[in-house]
Amino acid sequence: MKRLVAPLLLLTVVLLYAGDAQAQTLDLDKLLPGAGSSVSGRMIQIFAVLTVLSVAPGLLIMVTSFTRFVVALSFLRSGIGLQSTPSNIILISLALFMTFYVMTPTFDRAWENGVRPLMENSITEQEAMVRISTPFREFMLAQVREKDLKLFSELAREKFKVNSEDVVDFRILIPAFMISELRRGFEIGFLIAIPFLVIDMIVATLTMSMGMMMMPPSVIALPVKVLFFVLIDGWNMLVGSLVRSVV
Repeated sequence: MKRLVAPLLLLTVVLLYAGDAQAQTLDLDKLLPGAGSSVSGRMIQIFAVLTVLSVAPGLLIMVTSFTRFVVALSFLRSGIGLQSTPSNIILISLALFMTFYVMTPTFDRAWENGVRPLMENSITEQEAMVRISTPFREFMLAQVREKDLKLFSELAREKFKVNSEDVVDFRILIPAFMISELRRGFEIGFLIAIPFLVIDMIVATLTMSMGMMMMPPSVIALPVKVLFFVLIDGWNMLVGSLVRSVV
């Protein structure tokens, strides 16, 4: 577990300090400035640490494939016609485990190249931040669409200064990666919804042809869609396809 938590927390610090176009040259003293022995200074430090920890889950979701998975699973639930089954906590938990399967190589690289040497005091904090952030940057670059990356690069040149042309700034890469993942999630969701839409159309046509005007088609379509999904072993097929969709 510490192989997952330690790189993610340190990466969160990098992302929070991405205001410097070179987050790779982070100085941790800037995040928690020396407070001397004053009580108020210590309170500010504690507040800063708690702030980092509180925003960590949201920031870390941005740099993984969690978005793609949870969007696709939401489309599945909507396509079947269920409002709260499976519950949100089940879908989120499943998406998290699928994310860990996909991101394990990235986590391992961040741990072996950055976190472990830092804990052994064999590298500096600045070098550790570079080594920890590099696997995540490479992962996102492999998934992001060039069109989305170009869009945020142009927006960045209009809004703020980007100092490095060789390394993609996290302020450009992360939002580009997120909308790329949203697009893929919607593409997968469309493919998931099509079979259930066909079932709805067939059931609606049959009920109308039989003169069953007063019976909502969804009442008959719901068990048919559930049976269809179970018979094709839908969970196995969907989870396997989602995990393999990440290159």
